[in-house]
Amino acid sequence: MKLIVQIPCFNEEETLPATFNDIPKTIPGIDQVEIMIIDDGSTDKTIEVAKTLGVNHIVINKNNRGLARTFRTGLNECLKLDADIIVNTDGDNQYAGWDIPKLIQPILDGKADVVVGDRNTAKVAHFSPFKKFLQKLGSYVVKTLSGVQVPDAVSGFRAYSRDAALQLNIVSPFSYTIEALIQAGKKHMAVTSVPVETNAKTRESRLFSSIPKFIERQLTTIVRMYAMYQPLKVFFFIGLALSIFGAIPIIRFLFFYFTGDGEGHLQSLVLGGVFIILGFISFLIALLADLMNFNRQLIEQTLEKVRRIELSQLDDKKDK
Repeated sequence: MKLIVQIPCFNEEETLPATFNDIPKTIPGIDQVEIMIIDDGSTDKTIEVAKTLGVNHIVINKNNRGLARTFRTGLNECLKLDADIIVNTDGDNQYAGWDIPKLIQPILDGKADVVVGDRNTAKVAHFSPFKKFLQKLGSYVVKTLSGVQVPDAVSGFRAYSRDAALQLNIVSPFSYTIEALIQAGKKHMAVTSVPVETNAKTRESRLFSSIPKFIERQLTTIVRMYAMYQPLKVFFFIGLALSIFGAIPIIRFLFFYFTGDGEGHLQSLVLGGVFIILGFISFLIALLADLMNFNRQLIEQTLEKVRRIELSQLDDKKDK
């Protein structure tokens, strides 16, 4: 059983040593523990520090590609290196690396495909009350949309089984956390969470410049992912809302028409007709989007099979 701990890094020369040292090098039930950093175009000495520490694998992005793309690159490299379990943690030493054995235990027990570290943010001292509220609200929204019962939806401290990693297709350019959970829920993976500790804050987050920007990006990701996996429901309700808005002025016109005063209310008829037509178009889009959703599922199944074939061929080459 091989575990690879991947650490996306962007200018983490100061915090990487503490992150590295917190990671246990031997874990019960695991034959090999290896550490990989994915350097996302750092301009400091992150790579040199990683080499000095003895990091097993160093993957380098030539320029800054963002956390989601860097996470996806790390997953692919871990799969190529025959990882049975992949743990993702942050390079700023936010998460307590010594909790990794606890984090992977549900996968070792065969009870989960994905395990999310629950930071119990209500008790994290350096989180503001507003940030705690947003975290709780966001987790509730993700739980409602994905069906995944995870109290800390944006936690980046996670463990993935090999099968789960093969099925993930991260497309967001911003953050993978919410997207990965929605995908896991819609693909019926077994997802659970375990309580984990956090270290003292080492620096400000580089993932977003402000709370409003963070909210905007997370909402965009949630809407995009939900529309991707539930297009029929999304466009059906849009069409239903438009049709209801259209029916109200039409009913108003009919009321005045049958009471002998219809000529002065033609605007209601026109406005209602426009909304009804838009609603009908939305219903048609819902049907087309649902058909496209089935095609997407077929494409994802094909992509997973192609990945398995490529990795199998890679293993055969290694054996030779």
